[in-house]
Amino acid sequence: MSSTTELKHFIGGTWDSSQAGETLRVINPATGNAMSTVPMASSVEVDLAVRKGLDAFQEWRRTPVTERMQYLFIFRELLEENFEEIARTITRECGKTIVESRGELRRGIENVEVACGMPSLIQGYNNEDVASGIDEHMIRQPLGVVAAITPFNFPGMIPLWFLPYAIAAGNCFILKPSEKVPQTSTWLMQLLEVAALPRGVVQMVHGGKEAVDALIEHPGTRAVSFVGSTRIARYVYAKAAKHGKRVQCQGGANNVAVILEDAEMEMTSEILADSAFGCAGQRCLANSLAVTVGGARDPFTEAMAEASRTRKVGHGLKEDSEMGPVITPESQAMIEKMVGVSEKEGARILVDGRGKTVDGFRNGNWVFPTLMDHVDPDSTLAKTEVFGPVLGLIHTADLDHAIALINSGTYGNMACLFTRSGAAARQFRYEANAGNIGINLGVAAPMPFYPFSGWKDSFFGSLHAQGKHGVEFYTQTKVVIERWPSIWSRKF
Repeated sequence: MSSTTELKHFIGGTWDSSQAGETLRVINPATGNAMSTVPMASSVEVDLAVRKGLDAFQEWRRTPVTERMQYLFIFRELLEENFEEIARTITRECGKTIVESRGELRRGIENVEVACGMPSLIQGYNNEDVASGIDEHMIRQPLGVVAAITPFNFPGMIPLWFLPYAIAAGNCFILKPSEKVPQTSTWLMQLLEVAALPRGVVQMVHGGKEAVDALIEHPGTRAVSFVGSTRIARYVYAKAAKHGKRVQCQGGANNVAVILEDAEMEMTSEILADSAFGCAGQRCLANSLAVTVGGARDPFTEAMAEASRTRKVGHGLKEDSEMGPVITPESQAMIEKMVGVSEKEGARILVDGRGKTVDGFRNGNWVFPTLMDHVDPDSTLAKTEVFGPVLGLIHTADLDHAIALINSGTYGNMACLFTRSGAAARQFRYEANAGNIGINLGVAAPMPFYPFSGWKDSFFGSLHAQGKHGVEFYTQTKVVIERWPSIWSRKF
């Protein structure tokens, strides 16, 4: 796509230029160059998409589930055929390395594969003779038109947390991708168009707050999925609930990794460098705090300092790059400001990633890996989601204190433990208040047939994305209790 490319909405099976007039430039975060422009939808355009979805729903819900999943089989094959170019698009618009983009897209495709099992996943249950001559059944039916509002950091994977489950269950789906990374979602829509998915079953509207509010408030939408910051997640959750919607909102995080003395330090530091600095720290499963216990302090600190200094930062399309830029200059400034605040609050900078550039890409939004020691558990860094390549070190005497530190936080997305002790691992997984637990793992990302859990201020709702939770979220249960006249006449 060239800098003159104007992206369009995908409404009712057609590519529509926006009538609202407002557009934003889509910027490559590694180069600072504009790649395209994206329109900001008005409430009128959102209304049109919802009405098109309602029209399509009447036929789509009557389409047998075995037929609905055939479109997903085709979609999966198209994703595979275009895998590398989609991955490169992810890298160009959000900055992560090509290896990370490939991994993201692979996880997205796995969600499509799980949703292809919808004939089994959507099954209900029944009992004969719950009373004399009376049978009872529970069946699952689709909701109608549902919407997803997705973030910049995983433009390929996160829409696929929702889209395949929603349509395989018989719903019509509207995607509102981040206006920072709309090109990947355009790819998804184009491939669904090639798959000959019926018009109106999947649609896409670009935009900002006006589009989000319109999707939430529209009487024709039945459910809203969201991934983003906790502040916006709380807003979407409250507003959607006020308007009677089913809602799931994945918020922010400040994930903690605990390192015991018996941990294998070389492996642990390598894994945690990938967790803290992978995707430039811009993911809700990045470890931003590492808590060493007892004698783990010195060897882990030394190993992490070396891993931080030597991580190769560069343009994501270079195969040897290990970390790319952050998404915007504003994000860069916010992260660098947080490092400065932490230093004033008493933290010691062991590796400073501020004020650096990459040769040939001086206009990129570069923040190099940053390591902070002596972080106070009550400091700003320990309480705030940085969403950048910054790792803070905290030191405690025992595992109980480390778990207490995790549980005192407002977030609960993930917590990780590094140890060789099965007893310590069991205590940790039992007591740590987080929805995703990693044992000797730095990114405890659930496979698509498990829910992407989150607790406390990291999630608002009751049913998470992916797997059976996704199926339950996108269906409503109906209980049928029946007696037939022929049975009645034989009985009486």
